[in-house]
Amino acid sequence: MFSRRHPYLYFLLVLSAIVATSSVVLSLLSLFALDHSEIGFGEKVGVIELNGVIADSRQIIEHIKDFRNNDSVKSIVIRIDSPGGAVGPSQEIYREIRKTIKVKKVIASLGSIAASGGYYIAAAADGIIANPGTITGSIGVILGYTNFEALFEKIGLSPVVIKSGEYKDIASPVRKMTDVERKLLQEFSDNVHTQFIEDVAEGRQIESKQVREIADGRIFSGEKAMNLRLVDRLGNLEDAIEWAGRLGGIKGDITAIYPPEEKMPFMKYLVDMSAEQLREVISRMNISMITGGYLYQPDF
Repeated sequence: MFSRRHPYLYFLLVLSAIVATSSVVLSLLSLFALDHSEIGFGEKVGVIELNGVIADSRQIIEHIKDFRNNDSVKSIVIRIDSPGGAVGPSQEIYREIRKTIKVKKVIASLGSIAASGGYYIAAAADGIIANPGTITGSIGVILGYTNFEALFEKIGLSPVVIKSGEYKDIASPVRKMTDVERKLLQEFSDNVHTQFIEDVAEGRQIESKQVREIADGRIFSGEKAMNLRLVDRLGNLEDAIEWAGRLGGIKGDITAIYPPEEKMPFMKYLVDMSAEQLREVISRMNISMITGGYLYQPDF
C-alpha cells in the first residue's frame, strides 16, 4: 500500500538501503583484504607498469617514490608498453628514475613497444631489457596540426581572432603559417630534440654524437637496438625481474610485487555510474512500479 501511494519515496528508501548495505560490505572487505604490496615476506622487486600514451606522470612518480622508500623493495622494474606521449611527463618520470638509481637499481623492461617518450623513460634506468621484436627507438620530436582554412572558405565561415601577442596564435588551424612562425617552431622542436638526445646519452653513458647519428625518428627492433647500445639484454619481464633482483642483492627466490590498485570509494563509484548502468541495476531490483524514465537525468 505504501509503495503504490508513494513510489518515489519507496524507491529512495530501497536505494538508500542498497547504498548502506554495500558500504558496510565494502568496508568489511577492505579490512580483510590484503594489499598487493604486502603479499609475501622478505626482499622483493617492485614492478611498475607504464602502459599507453604518456600524458600524465603523477601516478608513476608516486609508485616510484613508494618503492624507493620501501626497505623491503631492493630494486625496481619499470615495465614499459608505450608509443610515447607528451614531453613534460616523460621528462618528469625520467628525472625521478635518475634520482632513484642513486638509491636502488632500476631496470627497464620493454614490452611490445617502447618508443619515443617510452624509450626516453627507459634510458634513465640502470639497464634496459627488450624482446627481440620490441619496437623501440623513435628518438625525435614531432609537432603537427591540421589547417582548416580551405574548408572554412568552402562552407563560408570567416574565423575572427583577437590576440595580444604577435605569435599568440602560432600554428592556428584557420590561417597559413608564416615563414617566421615555421622557423620558431622548428627551433623549438630542435631544442627539445637536443634535450632528448642528451638525456639518452647521459642515461646510456654514450657520446651525444653517437646518439644523434641515430636520433632521426627511426624505429628499431629490440635486437637492432641492442647492437646500437640502446638496449643491454634481450629477454622478457621475468628476465627483467630476475636481473633486477640479483642487482638488488637478493640471493634466493625473487618475489615481484606491484603497486596496490586504487580503490574507488563506493559513493564516487555510484555517482560516476552512467545512466544506462544505473537503470540496469534498478531493473534487477524487480520493483514493478519504478521505470527507467524516473532515473534518466541530463546530469548523469
